Amino acid sequence: MKIIFLVIFALFFVVTPVYGQALSDATGLVNRLEIETSGHNFEVETVANFDISTFEFDKDEKRLTLHIVSGLENNLGEIIIPKNLLGGNLTLYLNEQEYLPKIKSNDKISFISLNFSGSGENKLDVVGTTYLLGLTEKSEKALPPPDVSPSSDEDNGLIYLIILVIILIIAGVIALLIKRQRKL
Repeated sequence: MKIIFLVIFALFFVVTPVYGQALSDATGLVNRLEIETSGHNFEVETVANFDISTFEFDKDEKRLTLHIVSGLENNLGEIIIPKNLLGGNLTLYLNEQEYLPKIKSNDKISFISLNFSGSGENKLDVVGTTYLLGLTEKSEKALPPPDVSPSSDEDNGLIYLIILVIILIIAGVIALLIKRQRKL
């Protein structure tokens, strides 16, 4: 019986949670930025090894500002911007300096590939020459702000439940092995 408790106790130190691991340069964090402007909703998607802490959209200046937080020196990322939100010739500024990334476009999206160095906080401005291309402005309705509270409690609960099931299975197998040894 002592062996079972010892094994269970040891598993608490052996099994490390996924979120406890360090990020690598190739890790892709997905951010979906919901932008509501002039009665339309748009989604800007980023996949990067850095996080977007906040963002701002200024329709008068046709500018999307991303506030980037990174713990890595080499930052890689991709941004997908709908053309009817921001289009035309895109100009990018990284920390107030003009930045020339690779930009590919079709009639629906602009795909921006980022590769820059600098850990900590960075600011990326994407400025377009067109706004709401092919769309008309609608009157904006006063809607309550969306609920953006994280659901990490549910995710953590599921992780703990899975770990508990694994521990119980291991304890059951060990108990059966001990029972068989006593019979022999």
